[in-house]
Amino acid sequence: MAVGDEYSDEERWLVVKGRRWRRTDPSLPTDVVERLKSHLGRGRSGVGAAKRRGDDSAVAASRKRVGLAKHGLGERGPRWWEEPEAARLERAREALAELDELDRTTPESV
Repeated sequence: MAVGDEYSDEERWLVVKGRRWRRTDPSLPTDVVERLKSHLGRGRSGVGAAKRRGDDSAVAASRKRVGLAKHGLGERGPRWWEEPEAARLERAREALAELDELDRTTPESV
């Protein structure tokens, strides 16, 4: 069986208002998903706040956080169902490490 053969289209994709979105990798541990989704939420909130302030550099920094979180969740980048589970978990952990580093080095206002 090939790497992605065990997943159906319903497990890979979510359709909202006719648009198809990639689902979060179901093999990721719950604690990893929760941490990545926390970063994702903070990034999305930061994008909106920075846009309202007209702060283009803060928009870019917040979008970077969103992108890293979505890559870690498997919602962007390589299709998670085409990769071995160990590689997917490693990608998620690397994204978390980079996101946690952003927390240590980025001012709170971003």
